[in-house]
Amino acid sequence: MTALIQAEHITHSFGEKIILEDISFTVEQGEVIGLLGPSGAGKTTLVNILTGQLKAREGNVRIRTEGDGSRDPAGITDSARPVKAGKKQLVTGVMMDSLGLYERLSVWDNLRIFADIYRVPVSRIEKLLDRTQLRSARNKTVNRLSKGMRGRVNLCRALLKEADILYLDEPTSGLDPSTIWKIHQLIGEEKQSGTTVFLTTHNMHEAQALCDRIMLLHEGKIVEQGVPRDICARHDSRREIEVTLQNGERHSIPNARESQGILSEWIREEKVRSIHSSEPDLEKVFLEITGRRLSD
Repeated sequence: MTALIQAEHITHSFGEKIILEDISFTVEQGEVIGLLGPSGAGKTTLVNILTGQLKAREGNVRIRTEGDGSRDPAGITDSARPVKAGKKQLVTGVMMDSLGLYERLSVWDNLRIFADIYRVPVSRIEKLLDRTQLRSARNKTVNRLSKGMRGRVNLCRALLKEADILYLDEPTSGLDPSTIWKIHQLIGEEKQSGTTVFLTTHNMHEAQALCDRIMLLHEGKIVEQGVPRDICARHDSRREIEVTLQNGERHSIPNARESQGILSEWIREEKVRSIHSSEPDLEKVFLEITGRRLSD
């Protein structure tokens, strides 16, 4: 079956600065795919292109409908058949890192404005206020909310349309652990309902916890992609052995054949107190490939 989203050779620049270079990938229906990279890597620019808010200088994006037709994000669907039963066309929801809420209006008024634009019944707002635990804040103006609550309002807005594809740009950036947990729970619920989720983040743990597949983005290029555990397995040379000697000294030894001699010698001489194997993770993989950390 054709992928739900197919990006082919996306390249974009602002002036002389190349932001994205030859980006190609597919997204299958119902999966959560993560775009993982540090700030400034080009994640938001790619989301803007995928959602039709920005036209790429080169390349194209095709989005399939249930009838195997496809459309450009900013264009017209080739097939009128729905992705979900009862819908006339594919529906997208977008949550950008920049809030875009009306600061002087209440939570309820903000959501009511967008519900009217999307032609969504008020009952949908009521359900989402409960799901996002915002009912007690419905009459508060946005400028009186904490950053965590603002994040939940923004996600609530993105969920108004019961989207087939949900684009979430850094949905938990700078939020407190409690709010992060709530947002992760909501994303999991959307996946269970069959929604396709495209998530950008610079948080390795978030990507591993939520995503079926990830893409590592560095300086506008995808440098690795796949299932998180498979990516780590491909870079197993980064596995390290942590050795503590009887005298208290600690050593990190690469898990490579040339490093085994010294370990064998320590064991023969009964110098070893403990040995611990350190598995590679996405942070180490990204550091190996790019020479920088995700948090940089």
